[in-house]
Amino acid sequence: MSSEAAILHADLDAFYASVEQRDDPRLRSRPVIVGSGVVLAASYEAKAYGVRTAMSGGQARRLCPQAVVVEPRMRAYSAASEAVFSVFRHTTPLVEGLSIDEAFLDVGGLRRISGSPVDIAVRLRREVAEEVGLPITVGVARTKFLAKVASGVAKPDGLLVVPPGGEREFLHPLPVRRLWGVGPVTAGRLGRRGITTVGDVAALPESLLVAMLGRASGHHLHALAHGRDPRPVRTGVRRHSMGAQRALGHRDRGDLDAILVGLTDRVCRRLRAAHRTCRTVTLRLRFDDFTRATRGRTLSQPTAETDAVLTAARALLEAAGDLVTDRGLTLLGVAVADLYDDDAVQPPLPFDRAEPTALDGTIDEARDRFGPSAITRGVLLGRDEGPTVPLLPD
Repeated sequence: MSSEAAILHADLDAFYASVEQRDDPRLRSRPVIVGSGVVLAASYEAKAYGVRTAMSGGQARRLCPQAVVVEPRMRAYSAASEAVFSVFRHTTPLVEGLSIDEAFLDVGGLRRISGSPVDIAVRLRREVAEEVGLPITVGVARTKFLAKVASGVAKPDGLLVVPPGGEREFLHPLPVRRLWGVGPVTAGRLGRRGITTVGDVAALPESLLVAMLGRASGHHLHALAHGRDPRPVRTGVRRHSMGAQRALGHRDRGDLDAILVGLTDRVCRRLRAAHRTCRTVTLRLRFDDFTRATRGRTLSQPTAETDAVLTAARALLEAAGDLVTDRGLTLLGVAVADLYDDDAVQPPLPFDRAEPTALDGTIDEARDRFGPSAITRGVLLGRDEGPTVPLLPD
């Protein structure tokens, strides 16, 4: 562990809702909900009434009837994300993006040219506010885990520093859910044994945690409860997977095939743009009760062809059967994994390079030249393809 608290976790506050409030002055200081069928984001004014991400739109409006409901604008959010990440990269070359709205920054060694880590964090927040117009919270600590916890505690629009030597004093009073990897099931299992804080976890022998939770989880939680996290901020790491997902309202559930086509089309276009191929296709499902399920299939050959990935995704959706029809589907996602560089894959006979089909290549070229909506699939004509969760580029 470094002797200096030099890792920043920077996290935009209520990102989608904050962009809407920035772009429409009438929405400022008002409760804002992004997404009518399913809540994709809620401003802190709406969160004060109990509105949460992934809640049904109907429930959100009952909790906060005075909220302004807006439809998502994914291009605006992507543009805002790019502008914020430009600020990050001007702050330090060591930036590890976690999602469209958060990143780790390592500012160690910049004291002589940029000031202390706290000075840098203060300036970063000011520059994001002035240049992009968005509030951002920053946690500063010696490890990635502690920096992320600090930003979570400091939200919204805050700055919190965990000083060297003060890690346990900060961490141990926090609820056990603050530990990475502790979800509702694990928290419930621990709670039934009277273990409710991080300090309670830290007081247990590692062997007991392993017996309760399994070897991997036990070791992991024991280390985090004691503030140990040796992972450095990593840059230039290529994605191990790509995906897109869409939250569904009730009106969308009869259009699952069309939605699946749109998601697969977007994912495969990103694959080809990154010169990657995939070997595994995964279907992601979320239901009314917030439970989740995944279904996966391994392809016989790595591919970036839309039709090949779509065929697998359709088969997975059909195999999910009763899950989809009986449990109230609220989110559908497609992900591809086991990624390879497209020129590093052993191709099948007759040893042609793994290139996109002529149709895929032509469509990609037209979209690159005239915009993503220049050409669309027939099944998507006249349909709102809806918001998908964008991923940071490779």
